[in-house]
Amino acid sequence: MAVYLDYNSTTPVDPAVLAAMMPFLTENYGNAGSIHSAGQRARSAVDSARESVARMIGAKAREIVFTSGGTEADNLALFGVVGASHRLKKHIVTTSIEHSAVLNACQELQKRAGPGAPEVPDVEVTYVPVGRSGVVDPEDIRRALRTDTILISVMHANNELGTVQPIQEIARIAAEGEIYFHCDAVQSAGKIPVNVDRLGVDLLSVSAHKIYGPKGVGALYVRSDTPLSPQLRGGQAERGRRAGTENVAGIVGFGKAARLAEERFAEDQSRIGALRDRFESALIERIPDVLVNGAREHRVANTTNLTFAGAGGEALVIALDLMGVECSTGAACSSGTTEPSHVLLAIGLSRDDARSSLRFSLGRSTTDAEIDHALSVIPRAVERLRALSPHSVNAVSTR
Repeated sequence: MAVYLDYNSTTPVDPAVLAAMMPFLTENYGNAGSIHSAGQRARSAVDSARESVARMIGAKAREIVFTSGGTEADNLALFGVVGASHRLKKHIVTTSIEHSAVLNACQELQKRAGPGAPEVPDVEVTYVPVGRSGVVDPEDIRRALRTDTILISVMHANNELGTVQPIQEIARIAAEGEIYFHCDAVQSAGKIPVNVDRLGVDLLSVSAHKIYGPKGVGALYVRSDTPLSPQLRGGQAERGRRAGTENVAGIVGFGKAARLAEERFAEDQSRIGALRDRFESALIERIPDVLVNGAREHRVANTTNLTFAGAGGEALVIALDLMGVECSTGAACSSGTTEPSHVLLAIGLSRDDARSSLRFSLGRSTTDAEIDHALSVIPRAVERLRALSPHSVNAVSTR
């Protein structure tokens, strides 16, 4: 039996989503920017999908900018707000556990500043730390603000821990300081309620392939009065905010996936949450010295991140794969790196424990039988790797 427990990395395309996309990969191949009939059919499909994505997050259709995915949406938010600001000095506040799409964008903004690039105003970034819970304290965000702060960027649900951040409280702090607030909601959309007005955000990123849609398409919500400098230059697609021919089939798939996420939300999250809790509790009971990383009470329903002291994470992923269970050591965009997860280090894990941690993320297709199979093989794999590890005795006995 093959058991896929890496839904935070990507989800399978729902059959209904694929069916909605297929006509726009075959007979309805028009360019949505064309004024003839084929182009207008494509335009109508894009407009309908825009309405669906907007409805999923409580936005207006005109506030949705389609992108190539969550990474581009995050980049457009950060570079777009900085580029639209006329201040000479610019300050961004984010957290130490953000997705690399935000952290690397911030680092690039910092690199571009200074004497080597005099045409680009100086940009400074404050990375607010988090505690063992993996949840940032809003007051720490407040304390990080300066008179030149123009943007706060805090993710809604962490992609590795599943922990949910206090977005509404941070939004109130941002509003008090008249500071724009961006939220990466790639891992929360479809898992917990996401409504841009209730959250109080100015910009919000989502991605289709996390909600059973196709890869290669995402969206950035931009509140109507939020200035944004386009980062791709060309035509006037997406109201001039993102140049390029629209990925019509992908956008249609995103729209269908958004509608399904709304329709199935309550049923999906109740069932998946019960499966995750059973899975997590059973592993803690059956395997000595297992640590749950991050807060257990403030998480999306499908995610658990566990440290198996003395069992190397990468070796464990490989061993489990051979036994039919697919999971990950962390974010898919960081696979192949020799460095431990920056998220786990940020919440206080040692490098050894961070390297001995796995993320399991369940989804719409996960079954009780699959969980049973995973529970039958994971303890055996952990026991075998601990026995082979020269550090296993010390690692386990000193925790």
